[in-house]
Amino acid sequence: MAPEPPDLPLARRQELESLAQRLELRFQNLGLLDQALRHSSYAHDNPGSGPSNERLEFLGDAVLALNVSALLLARFPESSEGEMSRGRAALVNARQLAALARRLGLGDYLLLGRGEEGQAGREKPSLLANALEALLGAVYLDSGLEAAAHLTARWFSPLISTALPGQDFKTSLQEFTHARYKAPPSYHLMAESGPGHARHFQVEVRLQDLPLAQGEGRTKKEAEQRAARRALEILAADGATPDQDSAPG
Repeated sequence: MAPEPPDLPLARRQELESLAQRLELRFQNLGLLDQALRHSSYAHDNPGSGPSNERLEFLGDAVLALNVSALLLARFPESSEGEMSRGRAALVNARQLAALARRLGLGDYLLLGRGEEGQAGREKPSLLANALEALLGAVYLDSGLEAAAHLTARWFSPLISTALPGQDFKTSLQEFTHARYKAPPSYHLMAESGPGHARHFQVEVRLQDLPLAQGEGRTKKEAEQRAARRALEILAADGATPDQDSAPG
């Protein structure tokens, strides 16, 4: 376990505590969280700041692959190894990880060197994805595999249903919202346009009368499926988990 820097500035400590609280994490060693957000450019410019997040990223990549694999095995018990490998690749990739890191606001907490700071490093997908993996590695070292697995499930459970092709997103969303909120989603036609041979539909999915997402398609069914998939992605980004009882948003 990395030692917590004794000279961690008060302002930085408060930033990290605020981030941990917002992410519903409890760090025994804030130094690990600090390291997870320390890019190699910052470590190079500030030799006394501590190691970069590269080793934690390496560890977090393995932890993420393990936990997402376990989620896929549980969700798709009849799927082949090849199907689950493709599903994992669809979930664990730089684009998905960067999007999640961006929604979690990790960019605001990155420690970057002067060069990266001047090149909008806080918005770079590669840096954001690496920081997310490093964060998971830090959670694993600080609190163990169970805590890392819980965090992975909180982030990825809603998306698991979208991982394999041919999934019924409306059914997946209904199962999720029933477990999470004890309420079914409802679909509302917002717009319909185009000639008879090329209709265009826009549908909004709502939960407890609150809008979740919209989808568009050439048929009403297609628009509903796209709205349901988008709703699952939004719930995943919000950290929704089936063991909570609060309303969405």
